Amino acid sequence: MAERREVEAFLALAGELHFGRTAERLRVSTAQVSQTIRKLERRIGAPLFTRTSRRVELTPVGRQLLADLGPAWSAVEAALDRAVEAGRGVTGTLRVAFGDAAGGQLLAGVAELFRRRAPGCEVEFREVRPAEVLPWLREGEVDVVLAGLPLGGPGLVTGPVLVRETRFLAVAAGHPFARRDAVGVADLARVTVLRCALPDPWLDEHAPGAVVRPRAGLQELLTLAGAGDGVLPVGAHIRRYYPRPDIAYVPLEGAPRLEWGLVWCDGSETARVRAFAEAAADLVREPA
Repeated sequence: MAERREVEAFLALAGELHFGRTAERLRVSTAQVSQTIRKLERRIGAPLFTRTSRRVELTPVGRQLLADLGPAWSAVEAALDRAVEAGRGVTGTLRVAFGDAAGGQLLAGVAELFRRRAPGCEVEFREVRPAEVLPWLREGEVDVVLAGLPLGGPGLVTGPVLVRETRFLAVAAGHPFARRDAVGVADLARVTVLRCALPDPWLDEHAPGAVVRPRAGLQELLTLAGAGDGVLPVGAHIRRYYPRPDIAYVPLEGAPRLEWGLVWCDGSETARVRAFAEAAADLVREPA
């Protein structure tokens, strides 16, 4: 059976494909990396890397070992990390992302409760643009994000629904819809609908021709709506937090309510994340 340091050296070299960088990453000498890899290759009975003076590449056996071993090793390390955290209690720093002012205010309340329960843990807030939500989660930039649900994709875990709210349309103040008491779902087919890059299955179904602005943040999308470039579906909280003279907010009748909750990656479900999600659920259950 391979030793832990052999597995770590193999995975590091498979990622770096450079002995020097691998040695720096593992804080050992280049010679130690070479010796460890040769020992693992003797144990397996086949070369895992081809080495030349200019490059290092995985062999077919090495590529298969990486495909088989990588996910399993990540799961083992995550399990060990969770065990360590459980033994030490909830400590360290939790990085939490939000997309707008309402989300930030809600998370600030959650953090206050969370800190009372886990005084040894710090909460670090980060504002995230829609296009950055999934990359930040998957690349480990943040531990958890408050997002509209469902936030699709493999390997994501969704906590309990924290907020449910009516859908509105943000339209230019001079738009014909601005004079209405409400707009029906069928009316979406008559106008240009703006949206961000995050998934919204309901909107995909009822406004399949929506103009996606993949890099736009909320303020940019509202500015486009205010300029008459389209209408923007939003949640009810946007009316309170983003009142603008160039925008009218009109209820969208016949649409399901928007849901918001915490989302994190399956492999990063630490004691901190679980405790924060529990604090969020408890906070929204408390009487106002």
